[in-house]
Amino acid sequence: MNLNGKTVVITGAAGGIGKGLAERFSNEGAIVVCADIDEDGAHRVAAAIGGHALRCDVSDEANVKDLIDTVEDDIGPIDLFCANAGILTLGGLEVPDEDWDRIWKINVMSHVWTARHLAPRMLERGGGYIMTTASAAGLLNQPGAAPYGVTKHAAVGFAEWLSLTYGHKGLRVSVLCPQAVRSEMTRGHEVSVASIDGMLEPEHVAQACVEAIETEQFLILPHPQVLDYMRHKSANYERWLGGMRKLNQQFVEGS
Repeated sequence: MNLNGKTVVITGAAGGIGKGLAERFSNEGAIVVCADIDEDGAHRVAAAIGGHALRCDVSDEANVKDLIDTVEDDIGPIDLFCANAGILTLGGLEVPDEDWDRIWKINVMSHVWTARHLAPRMLERGGGYIMTTASAAGLLNQPGAAPYGVTKHAAVGFAEWLSLTYGHKGLRVSVLCPQAVRSEMTRGHEVSVASIDGMLEPEHVAQACVEAIETEQFLILPHPQVLDYMRHKSANYERWLGGMRKLNQQFVEGS
């Protein structure tokens, strides 16, 4: 997909990866809609790039549907929807159910709701594009953060399901799986297992996304080392688990 002239919606656009995507996609000539629960932040980013801003709480299906309806009715048919909003919840067995419920809604169900209310419209028009922001944790897991690792695995799985189910009907799907990216989510976690291969700036991630969208590539890996880790995992699962235990001891138990 060439982004020039395309209508693009980005959730979580007030900062971090979402802000980087908004800025880069605007430079590519896209009509960018910045959506965020932080409405003021969304307006600041939109004003800087000449885009649009809307409030959206992706933990609520009605909000996601309203966002899609408003953009399609008032701005134009959505060509690319970047389901980027997400949260990090640290911890393991002690994490309370309400925290699991919240991260599940934001990191997983928001993607389901987006597809539920947008994919049929795209398919009726002959196609469209959905890009999901997951994480390398969705491919490899995350020591010290069970809710994050589990929900990001689910996000990757749902993106795969969308592609295998609707790809032949014109729905293009990409899933973004970076390691650490500089943002409010990673503030205070600059030294962590996720940053073992360096912390990228949002603009570098946005560049990787533009390149992948142009070639309609499913898996976007701004940290190329992740592909090697995936190969090690599939080649020898037991050895990979042993290595992950060592990382857990180093970064979680050691802290």
